[in-house]
Amino acid sequence: METNFLEIIRTRRSCRSYKSEQITDAQLNAVLEAGTYAPTSRGLQSPFIVAIQNKQLLECLAKMNAQVMGVTTNPYYDAPTYVLVFVPENAPNGVQDASLVLENMMLAAHAQGLGSCWIHREREMFATEVGKELMQQWGLPEGLVGIGALSLGYPEGEPAPAKPRKEGYTRVIK
Repeated sequence: METNFLEIIRTRRSCRSYKSEQITDAQLNAVLEAGTYAPTSRGLQSPFIVAIQNKQLLECLAKMNAQVMGVTTNPYYDAPTYVLVFVPENAPNGVQDASLVLENMMLAAHAQGLGSCWIHREREMFATEVGKELMQQWGLPEGLVGIGALSLGYPEGEPAPAKPRKEGYTRVIK
């Protein structure tokens, strides 16, 4: 794993093309663990993280997301693993907490040579009866909402270089 953290941040890109080969359990566990160390509001650790590698579930989730998006393509880019993040609907700062979890996992994935991409529409997907049934099957508590997901796998090809940072992005006031 790379140890130059700023280099990991500078070189991470969204991946939209994956090899079909499944990632290792060790890689997945490292990504998931990184998510659990994200800061959360009042230290409540309100998010729930669910990794999916079952082909039938991957297809089901892709269809659900595509339906919300109004497309027929796979919004998860045919990645071999999806990682979903949920929070209790009444969690203080739940969106922020889940966003930090997702970012930690994206950085951990990149540090291991994996590709990832933040995927949206999980809120709509898991508000459906099918979505609620899936959460129940997975043993999640009632009252959760989907915040986002990652497509995760070995990247197919090299990522594009970073765009130049915009002028005036930061301000330092002393």
